[in-house]
Amino acid sequence: MGRCPECEEWGTLTEAAPARAGAEAPRPVRLEEIVGGELERRATGVPELDRVLGGGLVRGSLVLVGGEPGIGKSTLVLQALAGLSAEGRVVLVTGEESADQVRARAERLAARCGAVEVIAETRLEAVLALLEQDEHAVCAIDSVQTLASDAVDGAPGSVGQVRQATAELVRVAKERGVSVLLVGQVTKDGALAGPRLLEHLVDAVIAFEGDEGRSHRVLRAAKNRFGSTNEIGVLEMRPDGLVSVDDPTAIFLAEAGERVGSCVFPALEGTRALLVEVQALVGATEVVPPRRVALGVDRTRLAQIVAVLSRHAGMRLGDQDVFVSVAGGARALEPAADLAVALAIVSAHRGRPLGPGTAAFGEIGLTGALRPVAGADRRLSAASARGMGHVITPAGGAGDTGGPAPLSRVTGVAEALEAAFSGSPGSL
Repeated sequence: MGRCPECEEWGTLTEAAPARAGAEAPRPVRLEEIVGGELERRATGVPELDRVLGGGLVRGSLVLVGGEPGIGKSTLVLQALAGLSAEGRVVLVTGEESADQVRARAERLAARCGAVEVIAETRLEAVLALLEQDEHAVCAIDSVQTLASDAVDGAPGSVGQVRQATAELVRVAKERGVSVLLVGQVTKDGALAGPRLLEHLVDAVIAFEGDEGRSHRVLRAAKNRFGSTNEIGVLEMRPDGLVSVDDPTAIFLAEAGERVGSCVFPALEGTRALLVEVQALVGATEVVPPRRVALGVDRTRLAQIVAVLSRHAGMRLGDQDVFVSVAGGARALEPAADLAVALAIVSAHRGRPLGPGTAAFGEIGLTGALRPVAGADRRLSAASARGMGHVITPAGGAGDTGGPAPLSRVTGVAEALEAAFSGSPGSL
């Protein structure tokens, strides 16, 4: 029967064996009785991608890579396959390009892609047969929205087709131990296209972000069953492909200097500390209520910081627009960025730069007091290694910086402002 007599939909009926009376129930196993080895990981040849994945691509895992059109998803996957080809057979299933187009891209890349196998196919059953018959270690599918199954009605990319394709690929990956890289399309809002179930089925979701006006790209893990979601990877797009950036701080601080409305923030991204520049612009407005615009900063915390500055630091911002952003496309979403955001706003409002080479971090409470934050030692070490001239941090935090940077420990916002502007031109 192809059509359900109740809902009148086609292809919704599935065959199920009747439950047998007296069937033996499965026996649970204690966790302490389970004997397992370490995860088998494969290096992709792209160090920043390996960092975000937690050390490499895990055998039998599914990784979903999403990003805006033209950001470089196909290039990243092709380079990863080139690196993985040294450990076994790899295949690229392309549904958006022909094999000739893939070859043309491979010729432009510095990576050696000659061992990568390519097949232009959009039928899910054909792809599954390929993975079940041949001994491939890694399979990349560009993109999952182009696959269509004969068993499901609907056009490629529909909810039913994407769900069916992902579920079948999960089954084959776990049974055969094949690592699968899925390229996913995104909507106009930047979210991954397809049902939310797609993200739940895969083992890792990697967001590939970037700006058309900048050459660098950022990899972020929104989900990772085999590693941390706090790591980021920074790559630079060049004519011969993507290159891992060993020192992301140099990119994020490219515009930093002794300027009005600028403060350096030591941010923690997984296992490393990066210095980013928080920029602020404050100007009079006749709009009611005034605008509070945040880019790379949590908007709710920005409104809270503005309120604290008005109440505990005597700042009159009720008729001022406040714009805050993190330079270079970086993010400073953690509460530790509160103090750097506050100092940048005050600097922009008063038209006075902070002291030379000032960096700051600390969480601001509603009372105007500063709280210590996690990872203070790593933040201080990163600031000292970068040659920052002055670091402002909450009292009661970590010890010495281990370097030449002077350290000011403060207990509240007013004390932080005094320390920040003590060495600047026209200081209070």
